[in-house]
Amino acid sequence: MSKIWFITGSSRGLGRAFTTAALERGDKVAATARDTGTLGDLRDTYGDAVLPLALDVTDRASVDVAVKHAYEHFGHLDVVVNNAGAALFGVAVEELAEEDLRAVMETNLYGPLRVTQAVLPYLRAQGSGHIVQISSASGLVAHPTLGGYNATKWALEGMSEALAYGVKVTIVEPAQYRTDIATTPPAHFVPNPAYDGLRAAFAGAAAHAAVPVPLPEAAAPAMLKLVDAEHPPLRVVFRSQALPMIRQAYAERLATWADWEHLSQEAEGVSA
Repeated sequence: MSKIWFITGSSRGLGRAFTTAALERGDKVAATARDTGTLGDLRDTYGDAVLPLALDVTDRASVDVAVKHAYEHFGHLDVVVNNAGAALFGVAVEELAEEDLRAVMETNLYGPLRVTQAVLPYLRAQGSGHIVQISSASGLVAHPTLGGYNATKWALEGMSEALAYGVKVTIVEPAQYRTDIATTPPAHFVPNPAYDGLRAAFAGAAAHAAVPVPLPEAAAPAMLKLVDAEHPPLRVVFRSQALPMIRQAYAERLATWADWEHLSQEAEGVSA
């Protein structure tokens, strides 16, 4: 049975790949972007199966109008993909400007919150639906020059884990794909020379990575299988490249908690 999707950030990157894959297999998509001119080719190719909608996830009124329009147009929403995102890379915590962090939070946390709050009444009324939150492997493991970005994705993860309300919820944690998400530098970034060596080391490691970075289209088949699953997972990692890092981080956390369990006991007045 074909599905009806609502996808934010459909103009490029992963959002474009998911939109095209859904349309190619015969699904219908409310494809959103700040500028609907970037979606014109989709309309030309797929006709009435795609509904281009102007949407700025940082504007609640824009979100409410787009969601209402999509629901009234199609009469149903099966899959909602909160894909629109912003980057804040290469900035140490000491260098973070509050204005830059707030701006990225508006897109990466408050954007999905607005869309989720707008769609939930419709999903609840129809008694079904699947919300897919596009997080990041950086939503599970932090890195020295990604503190602000980590903060936005860790917040999204926590909010999404608490979301379950009679609908399916999946947090997707992609590793790197060849998108242009990191091409715009933070507006208020003032580099501290103390972190130049760290940035250079990360840039060098990325340049010499043995694993090629795939195009966003590589993630599309996995997304289709995810939304077709009868019992989709709460979390799923896209690209096995990230799994060793995540497994190591979780193993270290469990080991640390075990090593310091005596403090947990002391903190509740129980002798070790």
